[in-house]
Amino acid sequence: MNEITERSQVHATFVIERDLDAPLDRVWHALSDNDARDQWFGGGPTFDTQEKAHDFRVGGRAFEDGQWHGGPRSRFESTYTDIVVEQRIVFTYDMWVDDQHLSTSLTTIAIEAEGDRTSLTYTEQGVHFDGLDSAEGREQGTRGILDQLNTYLTTKR
Repeated sequence: MNEITERSQVHATFVIERDLDAPLDRVWHALSDNDARDQWFGGGPTFDTQEKAHDFRVGGRAFEDGQWHGGPRSRFESTYTDIVVEQRIVFTYDMWVDDQHLSTSLTTIAIEAEGDRTSLTYTEQGVHFDGLDSAEGREQGTRGILDQLNTYLTTKR
């Protein structure tokens, strides 16, 4: 990435709502269980993971560090700040690309049973640094991750 000559910060919030075709307990399992989470969260086959951990508890940390095939190195680090079983997950996270700090975010994932389906609301409040990242790009990436979650839930019955 280029040398930063001017510092800036842009604050933004986005909300994504999804109706998932899976019961609440399966959605919670996919969000909270390390092995299940590994099936849908992350860069997938175009990302070489070099380091990864997920400690799902209040105060626990999660991170993933690796490199995109033919592309930059990426690092995600989060800390869980609130967990209410089968209702809510709150965490903060930071993103880096090639050792440049892109953003810091506060994220809330709320889930609620809707019969045999689950309503999920994902809210992210972020600050994006120095023009290296944008809320629009982050929202698009998050929609992709939630698509991966939905695919996991509908194919791993």
